[in-house]
Amino acid sequence: MRRLLRRTHHTEAHVAGEVAAAAAVTTAPAEPDLEAAAFFDVDNTMMRGASIYHFARGLATRGLFTTSDLMRFAIGQAAFRLRGNENPEHIAVAREAALAFVAGSKVEDVVRLGEEIYDEVMADRIWAGTRALAQSHLDMGQRVWLITATPVELARVIAQRLGLTGALGTVAETRNGVYTGHLVGDLLHGPAKAEAVRALARREGLDLTRCTAYSDSANDLPMLSLVGHAVAINPDSELREHARKHAWPVKDFRTGRKATLAALPVAAGIGAVAGGIAAGIALRRHYRTR
Repeated sequence: MRRLLRRTHHTEAHVAGEVAAAAAVTTAPAEPDLEAAAFFDVDNTMMRGASIYHFARGLATRGLFTTSDLMRFAIGQAAFRLRGNENPEHIAVAREAALAFVAGSKVEDVVRLGEEIYDEVMADRIWAGTRALAQSHLDMGQRVWLITATPVELARVIAQRLGLTGALGTVAETRNGVYTGHLVGDLLHGPAKAEAVRALARREGLDLTRCTAYSDSANDLPMLSLVGHAVAINPDSELREHARKHAWPVKDFRTGRKATLAALPVAAGIGAVAGGIAAGIALRRHYRTR
């Protein structure tokens, strides 16, 4: 009798699967538009707040470093945001410190933690409006890349979870799957983003006059000015003014929450590196005690 019931259940499941597949409505994919693409900044453009800060929060919930460590990091980023100062020398020092801390960590461990923490902490912080804009480019057959100072491994996780084409991020040197503590090139920030877009356009055969770029920060003006279509998303005051003067579209998804969001840590320049330091400290502590 049990065998008969199992067989009946299996048959019903098979039939249900066949029926569901037959009833599925399929739409023809958009014809690929290989010369046009869209580039989205991540922090406060695609995601509310700073991706590396949310990653650090996820590490904190795992006990990899303390809440007070996280608070010091958050206060440091907020102070940086208010000063608006991106002294190249300070950025270089912070970058070297971050790289020294992450040295010796396995890439696969960082990717695994990134996937877990995205699902737990970051997914609910994606701006629905920006995600819809990215989807509109995909629906037109265009490729969509994230472009961010965040480590490329974390940027790729975000892009994969969102169903985007891929991501350009800061690249740390690895050897045999382990971080060496050195960068390949420099932070993907400011003018470096524009250079990355140019390089990708050459490789992929893109017509930059037909491409679109999205950002919240005036730091990304080199990238925004490079493409044929620039859009300011949740812009800072400098970018908003620039967009007004150049008749760029402005979209703000922070309605009713601007004051709250303005106080959130923003990973820009040295702020992103500070996040790397916090995460790097946690990873180093964790893997040295395993």
